[in-house]
Amino acid sequence: MDRLAAMEVFVRAVDLGSFSAAADALQMSSQLVGKHVQKLEQHLGVQLLHRTTRRQSLTDFGRSFYERARIILAEVAAAEGLAAETRAIPSGRLRINAPVSFGMRTLSPKLPEFMKAYPDVTVDVTLGNRAVDLVDEGFDVVFRVGELIDSGLIARALAPYRLVLCAAPAYLTGRLPIREPKDLAHHECLGFAHTELRTHWAFYGPEGREEVTVSSHLMSDHGEPLLCAALAGLGIILQPEELVHDAISDGTLIPLLPGYRVPTRPLHLLYAPDRRITPKLRCFIDFAVHAFGHKRPTTDGEPRFPELPPGNVQTD
Repeated sequence: MDRLAAMEVFVRAVDLGSFSAAADALQMSSQLVGKHVQKLEQHLGVQLLHRTTRRQSLTDFGRSFYERARIILAEVAAAEGLAAETRAIPSGRLRINAPVSFGMRTLSPKLPEFMKAYPDVTVDVTLGNRAVDLVDEGFDVVFRVGELIDSGLIARALAPYRLVLCAAPAYLTGRLPIREPKDLAHHECLGFAHTELRTHWAFYGPEGREEVTVSSHLMSDHGEPLLCAALAGLGIILQPEELVHDAISDGTLIPLLPGYRVPTRPLHLLYAPDRRITPKLRCFIDFAVHAFGHKRPTTDGEPRFPELPPGNVQTD
């Protein structure tokens, strides 16, 4: 006996009120409908329906079994629907929201790869550092840096966001040396306005976690203005590795406090907990996890930049 088929026949007979109506809907004879229900009762060892010559009604057990069977059949249909969606060609508009620095330096260079793989998907990217409401503002997926609040969304963890402490040689020349985090209190530390990085920077070193209160004459909710200010010699920045990588590689910015590790910040991909995910969203989730979900090949506390020549090392 095919239990799922018998269960479907039973549920349809209850929904439509008679074996004959179920037979018409399922394109089978009333006798075959009756056999399915009878075999199901024999398998369960419990009667599902009270039958008379004029009507039929559910037994107490039959009513409970009917409710459970409806749920099971709905889950089976949903599972089969997922397979159909997997075979479907991803298409339509995909709305993405991401933080500015991550979007410009990390996401944007990778997007052409996704678009070439799925040419029927139209990508709409919005960059901003405020916490958007994914559902109310109509986004399909959101990248978010930092600790998450309980929003009811599904979160996929990606590689943590690495921060780098650095400054331009022009700023460091003639200023007090920076040997420990506490020395930063005497310097211009350009603050990121949307997070705790506005006034408090934390490090891990030989003595464990150390936190220092910092301040400056410039704050911004975007990393790009802070990078420009640092390159102009106006202060020290603590910003994502992706943002400062090129400047450190060419020596226009110098990493500071090499013996200390800056705590990483979590990076997540968020999307709504819909039971059935569209093909375009499923493909992008898989793409993002593959592209951004792997840890960078570096040891904690060791920048993945080339060694600096002696002329760039800060001295007393």
